[in-house]
Amino acid sequence: MLYKIFESQRTLMEPFADFAQATAKLYSNPMSPFSKTSLGQRVSAGYDLIYRLGKDYVKPEFGIKSIDVDGVEIAIHERIEMNKPFCELRRFKRFSDDTKTLAKIKGQPVVLIVAPLSGHYATLLRDTVKTMLKEHKVYITDWRNARLVPLSEGEFHLDDYVNYVQEFIRYLQDHYGNCHVISVCQPTVLVLAAVSLMASRGEKIPLSMTMMGGPIDATKSPTAVNNLAMNKSYNWFENNVIYRVPENFPGAGRRVYPGFLQHSGFVAMNPDRHLKSHYDYFKDLIKGDDANAEAHRHFYDEYNAVLDMDADYYLETINTVFQEFKLVRGTWEVKSPEGVMELVRPQDIRNIGLITIEGELDDISGSGQTQAAHKLCTGLPREIMDHLEVKGAGHYGIFSGRRWRDVVYPIVKEFIARHNKAHPASAKATKPKLAKAATKSVATKHATVKSSPSKASAKKASRSAK
Repeated sequence: MLYKIFESQRTLMEPFADFAQATAKLYSNPMSPFSKTSLGQRVSAGYDLIYRLGKDYVKPEFGIKSIDVDGVEIAIHERIEMNKPFCELRRFKRFSDDTKTLAKIKGQPVVLIVAPLSGHYATLLRDTVKTMLKEHKVYITDWRNARLVPLSEGEFHLDDYVNYVQEFIRYLQDHYGNCHVISVCQPTVLVLAAVSLMASRGEKIPLSMTMMGGPIDATKSPTAVNNLAMNKSYNWFENNVIYRVPENFPGAGRRVYPGFLQHSGFVAMNPDRHLKSHYDYFKDLIKGDDANAEAHRHFYDEYNAVLDMDADYYLETINTVFQEFKLVRGTWEVKSPEGVMELVRPQDIRNIGLITIEGELDDISGSGQTQAAHKLCTGLPREIMDHLEVKGAGHYGIFSGRRWRDVVYPIVKEFIARHNKAHPASAKATKPKLAKAATKSVATKHATVKSSPSKASAKKASRSAK
C-alpha cells in the first residue's frame, strides 16, 4: 500500500515540478526584465530548488564518450556484452586511429568492476570506470531496477548474485585468458564467495582481487548502517521495508525493497548536510555561480537516482552478512545453478593477488571490515596481500574524486600490473616495490599502506571509526 501511495503522490507532484521548472526558466531568461532584478533572481532560484526537490530522478547515463591518454583522444563505445534478467555486463570498448596508442592499449589488463546492488545505480562508479580506462580494458556489472523485471523472470537471491559474478568472470577468461576483479562496497563479500567457490572446484580464478570499502566482517568497528541491520530482526525488515511493485511497472507484483525508502534512509543519515547543500545551491543560483550550481545538480542527479532491490536478495544479504556473519564463521553455503549447495571456503584460494582498501573516515564500512579478508584467505602468502588505508577519505572518496584518482588508483594500477600474466616482468615484482610506491604516495597524498597492522595501529583505526 505504501508503494502505491508514494506513486500516487509522485504522479500528483509531477505537474507542480514541471510548473516550478518553467517558472524558474521564465524568471531567469535573459530576455525577461525580471532576470535583472534581485527579486526575480530569488524567485527563479526558489522555483529551481522546488523543481529539484520534486522532480523524478531516473537512471543516469555513464556518459563516457572519450578519454585522454598521453595527449591522444581515445573514443569510448559503451555496449552490453551479456544480458541477464537482473544485470547487464557492460563493456567500455576503446578505439583509436593512432597506431602506437592502439598497440599500447591492446595488451593492457582486463578488469571486471563489480558494482554494488545496494540502492544506487552502477553509474555511481563513473569516475572509477573513467580512470581505469586509461590503462585497462574495463567491464562493469550494471544491475537492473527490480521493478522493471517481470515476475516471469523468476526470483533473485543472494546465490544468484554470486553465480552471476562467476559467469562474468568465466566469460572474460574465455575471451582474454584471465582477468582482474575490483569489488566496491557490498559486493566485496559476494566476490570473495564467488572466487572461493571457483577455487574449491579447481577452476581458473582471476589474477587479482581488489576489495574496496566492503563489509567482509561487519562485526569490526560497526557503523550506523551495520547497527541498524544487526539490531533489527529479519522479520522486522520483512514486515516494514518490503512492498510489492504497483501495476504500472513491468515488475508488477514483485516483492522489493523500494528505492524511495532507501533514499529516505540515505538522507536520514546526514540530514543537516543535505539541508545545507540545498541552501548553498539556492545561494549559488542567486550569485550566478554556475560552476558550483552545476556540481550540485550533477551530484544529486546521481545521489537521488535509486533502484528497487528484489526482496529475497535484500533480506538474505541482511541475514548472511550483517546478522549471522556466515562468511567469517565459515557457515555460508551457496546454491549453484545446478542446485548443489557448496560451502564458501576462502582458505581454498591460491595464487591470486589480494589488496583491500579502506577509507579512514568511512561511515558505511568501518575500519578493519574489508581487511578481514586477509585472515580468511589463509591459503595466500602475506607477500601477495596488501592493505591500503586512505587518510581523510570517506566511503565515496576511495573510489571517486581526487583521492581516488591521485592516491588510490596509482597503487591499484601498479598492483594489477604486477599480477597480470600478460606482464611477466611486472608479475615478478617483489613486495618491497609496492611498499616503496605506497610510501611515496603516503608522503604526498596522505595515504597509509600496510600489510599486517600492528596492535597499536589497529586500536587507532578503531578509535577513528568511532
